[in-house]
Amino acid sequence: MRLVKLLVTGLLLWSLYWAVAGWGLRAGVAAWFEDRRAQGWQADVAALNTEGYPWRHRTRLAQPALADPGTGLAWRADWLELDSPALWPGAMTLRFPATRQRLSYLDQTAVIAAQELQADLRLAPGTALTIEALELIAGRWQVTRGEDIALAARRLDIGMVQTDTPETYQLRARADGLVPGEHWRRRLAAGPDLPEALETLTLEMTVAFDRAWDRSALEERRPQPRRIELHFADAHWGALRLKASGAVTVDAQGRPDGRVALRAENWRDILSMAERSGVLAPALRRTAERVLGLLAQSGGNPEHLDLTLGFENGQVMLGPLPIGPAPRLILR
Repeated sequence: MRLVKLLVTGLLLWSLYWAVAGWGLRAGVAAWFEDRRAQGWQADVAALNTEGYPWRHRTRLAQPALADPGTGLAWRADWLELDSPALWPGAMTLRFPATRQRLSYLDQTAVIAAQELQADLRLAPGTALTIEALELIAGRWQVTRGEDIALAARRLDIGMVQTDTPETYQLRARADGLVPGEHWRRRLAAGPDLPEALETLTLEMTVAFDRAWDRSALEERRPQPRRIELHFADAHWGALRLKASGAVTVDAQGRPDGRVALRAENWRDILSMAERSGVLAPALRRTAERVLGLLAQSGGNPEHLDLTLGFENGQVMLGPLPIGPAPRLILR
């Protein structure tokens, strides 16, 4: 009888804890949306409901919508689910709907549709909610602009793990069956002999940011990369294959400085794509092919080309050839 009383008492205490913790989680989410509205954001949510008793808290936000006037970023979805163990909310899974989500930057809007899209977060204790680890996975997904598919793939896996230095993270990404949309195929001048999808696109890198990733990345500004060590990148598209590794530093204006080693297989086809897309002027095609052909011959395989992509003073050099202005590496 005494054991039964202890069990009943324990059950009542746990139920009370679960209810209070669930209420606190909902109140915290509601307060966060209220704070954003006080700062001039659009921050709307239709309803907050918590399930998962007795071991988990699964809080669903109905019709969330966020818009930051400071950056021009906006996002909305049919729902968002926050799922965490009842004892520790710092091990959280975010689940997204398979229905369309809208992501906007200023006047440009992309519509995202993804199956089984979720982000697993491991957060450090404390109010800053610093990200110690993140894994984003999705089944089939696509991004559309207007009526056109901009990008799609059959699977996506992105991981980020904090190192001993809080501002530095190890990142990896893999996309299987990546399909560039017609806009990108035209921009890359991809020929009809190339298959619809890349077989694989993978990369591994270590990135030092100017601050750790925490709640301020959403509330204020995104951490900006200051040093990127690219351990490995591999893109395989039909007969074309491109591998890369190297390191660059990034200044406050987002300009990279450093070197990236490239290996291109069937490089003449890549050169043709560069010419058709306008990256390489037709007048330079013959000279570029002659110089690169000599470099490939010196490497022992005329179909494989080893080059260095240089970034300096805001410009890009491919081996001895000037390419043009370097891209700005700024996270909006």
